[in-house]
Amino acid sequence: MDKNIQNYINANLNTDLHALLLKNSPFSDVSMHEIVQQIKGKQVALKKFPFLLKEGILFPPQLNLEQSSSEKTAVYKSALLKSEKFIDLTAGFGIDAYYLSENFNEITLVEQNPDLLEIVRNNWNVLGKKATFINQKLEKFLAENKEVFDVVYLDPARRDNNRNKVFLLEDLSPDILAIREELLSSATQVVIKLSPLIDLKYLASVLPAIFRIDIIAVKNDVKEIVIFLSNQKDNKISCNCVNLESDEPVFKFMFGEEENAVAEYGEPEKYIYIPNNAILKAGVFNLISQKMRLKKLHPNSHIYTSDSQINDFPGRVFEMKVIDAKKIQKKSQYNIISKNYPLKPEEIKKKYNIKDGGEKYLIFTQSKKGKIILKSV
Repeated sequence: MDKNIQNYINANLNTDLHALLLKNSPFSDVSMHEIVQQIKGKQVALKKFPFLLKEGILFPPQLNLEQSSSEKTAVYKSALLKSEKFIDLTAGFGIDAYYLSENFNEITLVEQNPDLLEIVRNNWNVLGKKATFINQKLEKFLAENKEVFDVVYLDPARRDNNRNKVFLLEDLSPDILAIREELLSSATQVVIKLSPLIDLKYLASVLPAIFRIDIIAVKNDVKEIVIFLSNQKDNKISCNCVNLESDEPVFKFMFGEEENAVAEYGEPEKYIYIPNNAILKAGVFNLISQKMRLKKLHPNSHIYTSDSQINDFPGRVFEMKVIDAKKIQKKSQYNIISKNYPLKPEEIKKKYNIKDGGEKYLIFTQSKKGKIILKSV
């Protein structure tokens, strides 16, 4: 917190950090490793959580920064929760807790790493936010806890002891399946953030208390699967596909609807639609055809079409026409999309001698009649 050290950190935000680590620290009581840790933290905060770019904020090691939610996804989740008592059992760097607890009067943060918890305590004091901080393993806390909270939140670690990524609930830390009863007895509602790679059918099969699933993307990159559990659920699971930082509407459906949905198929018409990645993750390929009244080109293409434009489609919309491959001009510039097509975009560019970029698109895909190429009008 020394002003001279803070000035040195701010002056080196764009310095090569590897080269900086080879230098001796200009301060006797702070190592160069500690200084670089703070520089890395500020660099991450610029993109991921800019609200922490404030004098007096401390940053944890790189791994804790990587595991933290972005400000954007935390803000989205905060709008979904409001009550009296909130607890985060895996507080980490506290980004989710900071936002999710906005609409609560009593806030508790549990974190087993004492150094990390002290960093969060410092930052919350700087930001003027109050909470009860508990340095304890969540399993021990749950075993001793007699209090009932309105919302319990968890963001379990998704790496094993060898730092390999894991996805199944029983492989996470904590093991969600092992503590699910304790979680549900401690709260009216349990909210858990999970990997975007986890399978939704698997979740529904192992956690019958789920009543809501949110698939959250930011700029079409799926970042989180968030599940909501309650003892009061009625066997129906509502699902929401969200693409933050876009104008696309939330696509809502009930889990299981896809099984009974029937897609209509057809050849390309004037408008072509590609769903966002949150919808593709949800796997509701027939349901979006049925709900949006769009024709699907092919069972495996996940590209849709209509003669008149649908304005509230949750994804990209193109005005296109089918062209012959022979009419693709050499050295012309296009953005290439390849879906359910034998060649990847790089192979397509090489085969047709196309430059990448520009404002126009070529889509290489298949309809039920076979391979087709679509060109933006």
